[in-house]
Amino acid sequence: MQAAIKQSPVRRADIAQTAPWFLALLLAAILATPVQLPAQDATATRLSNAARLLTAHNLKGAEGELQSALRASPGEYRALDLLGVIRVLQQREPEAQDLFTRVVEINPGFASGHAHLGLLYLQTGRPSEAVPQLREAVRLDPARTDASDALLHIWRQQAETATAAGDSATAFALLNDARKLAPKNADVQLELGMAALRMSRWQDAIEAFQQTLQRRKNDPMALWGLGRAYTGESKFEDARQQFARYVALRPDDSSGHNALGMMLATLERPAEARIQFEKSIALNPAQTESFFRLGLLDLDSKDLDSAVKNFRHALDHDPQHAGALAGLGRIEFERKHYNEALELLQKALAADNSLRVAHYYLGLTYA
Repeated sequence: MQAAIKQSPVRRADIAQTAPWFLALLLAAILATPVQLPAQDATATRLSNAARLLTAHNLKGAEGELQSALRASPGEYRALDLLGVIRVLQQREPEAQDLFTRVVEINPGFASGHAHLGLLYLQTGRPSEAVPQLREAVRLDPARTDASDALLHIWRQQAETATAAGDSATAFALLNDARKLAPKNADVQLELGMAALRMSRWQDAIEAFQQTLQRRKNDPMALWGLGRAYTGESKFEDARQQFARYVALRPDDSSGHNALGMMLATLERPAEARIQFEKSIALNPAQTESFFRLGLLDLDSKDLDSAVKNFRHALDHDPQHAGALAGLGRIEFERKHYNEALELLQKALAADNSLRVAHYYLGLTYA
């Protein structure tokens, strides 16, 4: 059933580029450390002046203050960090990297140094090297949104690449890391849910989509995904409710009506299911699955002529549709046209050898 509920085109949530983090310069906390010695007072004053001049885009003045601080204290890691910021703004990235590397060597517990080094790696196209530095920055200072936002950016892009390459397990792992970092991010939850669906991890998908909907009550793709996940868990009434909400939001989506029809048919509400399949076909005359499902309803109601018509419509759009071929084979069997039934059922199994109903009726035909 999951294969039949074809996924609507997944909206790619825009993955925001890393903000201009070097211009933000949230360095007030660095300068808030109590100072006691005159030399420390002088250094703190120069650092404060440098930060103020940087904010005013006066790079030359800021560098003058920092060089003065470094002449007095060559290992002043905060001055080195700010000087690295200036080098980035001057587009002198190799020098900036050397400075930030010195900063984290001098003081491994300085979150800003790790954050700036990681962000520089990201800016220069080295995300794999950026991740450890950004992780450490967030560990040291969970309030570093520049580092956490950059990590999310990297993991979501890497997950998208993994998905495109068919590596669902890697995509899921990356997005799971992203969720741990930002559990309230609705886009991350949605993408994790979609990754879980591709792996048939129904409970993980249900949890992720529910989290998305807590933050975006009427997110269409979260509703769609939640319906698919409930279907995978055979919770058909729950799935029906989600697909009903989905088509209320997107009444022109033929796939939504088809999915809702399938749940209604599974719940033995054929009249309502037929309405949904007919709506699906009206919106998209090439909706193969809806023709097939109508054929199954016709079979159940013993309207064989109508079933033939609907199965043939399905085959017009998909000549290898195993279910429609098997349906026609069943009808020919019912009509005691055994040679025709044999041919159709064999074609169905050639298209999908796992189709149980085709094996069953083929066995009856041979008997």
